[in-house]
Amino acid sequence: MFKKMINVLFGLCITVSTYVYADENTLVAVKTDLGTFVIEVYPKSAPATVQNFLGYVDSKFYDGTIFHRVVPGFVVQGGGMTFDFAEKETRKPIANESLNGLKNDYRSVAMARQQDPNSATAQFYVNLQNNPGLNATETKPGYTVFGKVVAGMEVIEKIAQEPRGMFKAFPEAPNYAVRVLSAARTDASSVNALIESQNTPKPSSFKDALVPINEPQQ
Repeated sequence: MFKKMINVLFGLCITVSTYVYADENTLVAVKTDLGTFVIEVYPKSAPATVQNFLGYVDSKFYDGTIFHRVVPGFVVQGGGMTFDFAEKETRKPIANESLNGLKNDYRSVAMARQQDPNSATAQFYVNLQNNPGLNATETKPGYTVFGKVVAGMEVIEKIAQEPRGMFKAFPEAPNYAVRVLSAARTDASSVNALIESQNTPKPSSFKDALVPINEPQQ
């Protein structure tokens, strides 16, 4: 009995500490065609990257962009192109902060970039698994992790399952655009409400459209 009580108290402590940690950092709700996910950003570990990302969020830059690169078992990437694959004009690139100790693990959010380590602008990606090959080493820079999906990871997994291959120039893009409808700062209480709403089964109206069977003939 005593051991059971200790386990319950330990679980409560973990829950409380999780919400306190979330309150210390900024949360961003990203609403998409397939649902909403929430990113917690880490300004202490990646100050320049977080400032850059939030700048794009606050200016509504991400609204209307698509997830143009989906590689199941690897990453889901977006934040830079419109539905017709036109690249949006961005601000200047930012310095690479991949030596901040954050890893490209499952659910982590990082900046996409070109071969130049200091070329990241607006595009970001979510890791679908632990991807150690994207981390920095003593001899080469990596890809800067600046946040983590703390709610709605099932939405990212849905995006990863979208059929692809319709566009020859963009073979990794979903056949039907998955858009960012909005990206905006949020808070812990709103995240809790979001989790509840997305986990609550939606009543189907399909049954209302069925033609009754065995209706008496007139």
